[in-house]
Amino acid sequence: MARFIFITGGVVSSLGKGLMAASLAALLQARGYRVRIRKFDPYLNVDPGTMSPYQHGEVYVTDDGAETDLDLGHYERFTGVPGRQSDNVTTGRIYQTIITRERRGDYLGATVQVIPHVTDAIKAFATAETDDLDFVLCEIGGTVGDIESLPFIESIRQLRNDLGRGQSISIHLTLVPFIAAAGELKTKPTQHSVRELAALGVQPDVLVCRAERPLPDSERAKIALFCNVPKAAVIPALDAPSIYAVPLQYHAEGLDAAVLDAFGISGAPQPNLGRWQEIVDRLENPEGEVTVGVVGKYVGLPDAYKSLNEALVHGGIANRVRVNIRWIDAELFERPESDIAASLEPMHAILVPGAFGERGAEGKIASVRFARERRVPYLGICFGMQMACIEGMRNLGGVADASSTEFGPTPEPVVGLITEWMSADGLQQRSEGGDLGGTMRLGAYTARLDGNSVVASIYGSEEISERHRHRYEVNTAYRERLEKNGLVFSGMSPDGMLPEIVERPDHPWFVGVQFHPELKSKPFDPHPLFKSFIEAAVRQSRLV
Repeated sequence: MARFIFITGGVVSSLGKGLMAASLAALLQARGYRVRIRKFDPYLNVDPGTMSPYQHGEVYVTDDGAETDLDLGHYERFTGVPGRQSDNVTTGRIYQTIITRERRGDYLGATVQVIPHVTDAIKAFATAETDDLDFVLCEIGGTVGDIESLPFIESIRQLRNDLGRGQSISIHLTLVPFIAAAGELKTKPTQHSVRELAALGVQPDVLVCRAERPLPDSERAKIALFCNVPKAAVIPALDAPSIYAVPLQYHAEGLDAAVLDAFGISGAPQPNLGRWQEIVDRLENPEGEVTVGVVGKYVGLPDAYKSLNEALVHGGIANRVRVNIRWIDAELFERPESDIAASLEPMHAILVPGAFGERGAEGKIASVRFARERRVPYLGICFGMQMACIEGMRNLGGVADASSTEFGPTPEPVVGLITEWMSADGLQQRSEGGDLGGTMRLGAYTARLDGNSVVASIYGSEEISERHRHRYEVNTAYRERLEKNGLVFSGMSPDGMLPEIVERPDHPWFVGVQFHPELKSKPFDPHPLFKSFIEAAVRQSRLV
């Protein structure tokens, strides 16, 4: 029977619950345990798919097509365990499920209430598909005291009783701020946060204390005394030089040992942390560096491109170089006075990521042209592949009006709305005026590669599976003209209808992909495209 670890946060948001959960899971996994991590989000959206990146950060997509919180990206990158639909649930999805049941008459005339109906639904999500696991980590989004998270806190209170003694623990992540004027770390916010959680019926077994300064032994003892936990279960969490150093840091502070102690588990094998030590060594001791320009739309918020940022770091780890990322607002290149060359000439590689809408599109097209003409390594992801095709038609194919129907009616729809496609579940159909939420081409799809292509040599395979999140596709009616001008369609869907990859074989490195390879990259298993892309950037750095 799986043991459950419930993770809550207090005092302020953005303390790093997701990173702590991922790190703890990695440490337990390094001891030989089977783990899975789940995220409960208190907002009323059914999923984050329709939320602005500036509101929520990136939307992480799983193989089975779930649009989820970005923390699931941390979970996958740290454990290698693929996320799935059942690993992220929101208040909106819970209520949608309950209201659907009520409309069907499933409750047989009963009054539908938060307790027991909402809490039972949350508990069902928490415990589903866990029979083959040793530990299930459940991260509760938000901060203790928020009204939105109350049903989730109540659910874990009930679930701890349902599971029985020794089958669950609670970890609470809090802030221990340093007050410069007093020259002291203050434990009172932590005490109040634990009291708030305990008042809701959940007593933490382990406290993780985020702090800017080392937590003195006396302060750990004070927190333990006032919060009713063993001193060994008060774990300092200081800033780390890299997120990939966090598992080693938590292990050094005794987090995984405290968790096993809280479960009463003795004699557990010591963790094998060799791969984490190797990753940190490569990050701290690079043999060179490259600069990659990311020409994007949401560059004001790094979390909007979280997986992309990490995949570039992974490419650097694979090549033992430091990757300096320059976030460049695509709209800057749409101004008459902009100097594209001045911005992009220092770059050893250029990447145009996914996006939605027309804003910034012309700046991205200009960036593609710069990379093509100056022979700078280029990677276009999703929207970035589509802009590469439009740029090719405009500047090499002689079609000045080449555009996308996403931007409005156009006589030359190089990119258009996809209304039907084949999936593992059969034919999928969408309408132009339909709902936005959950209606894109989502999740893992197979692509077949040209055996003589650059990408086939990069992957070492002629068939791949990658994750998608888009509703527009490159129009194959333009394939012949694009290929005539050097942009080869080197990857297609199995039925040959949907372009998956384009490349320029006569360019040092020029690849556009319709999918999101960054979603499958891990520090200990960098994605082949990012590994090769950074390798090309290293070669470029030696030319300039």
